[in-house]
Amino acid sequence: MKSLQYQKDSSSQGNIIEEQGRYVEIAKEFRFEAAHLLPKVAIDHKCRRLHGHSFRFEVCLGGNISSETGWIRDFADIQKVVEPIIFQHLDHYYLNDVFGLENPTSENLAVWLWEQVKGDLPELKQITVFETCTSRCVYRGDK
Repeated sequence: MKSLQYQKDSSSQGNIIEEQGRYVEIAKEFRFEAAHLLPKVAIDHKCRRLHGHSFRFEVCLGGNISSETGWIRDFADIQKVVEPIIFQHLDHYYLNDVFGLENPTSENLAVWLWEQVKGDLPELKQITVFETCTSRCVYRGDK
């Protein structure tokens, strides 16, 4: 059986906060409905026409399990960060009108979502955008 090792907090209190070697990733899925068109594709391409999607995306965080809580982040914390972004910018909006999404490909949407949430979710590892049930884009930050 593996012995538990702990890493001390960087604060002056030295609280035990993370188990070493207990790295996990968690993901929370969100959905929204939106319309868009892709202005940079050929004029006769079907995606150049206005159309909509039932988008899904997944926010994935990674880190060591906290010995205090037994998790890396409360799923409710993720929801508190992401839901306002969905309701204020994405759900039932024309994505081309959203600042930074003038060319709203799945790739650009994944990067845009990353930029919106990274500051509040420093454990962010990946954003996956599902444009359709068979097509998705995964973004893991700039390499």
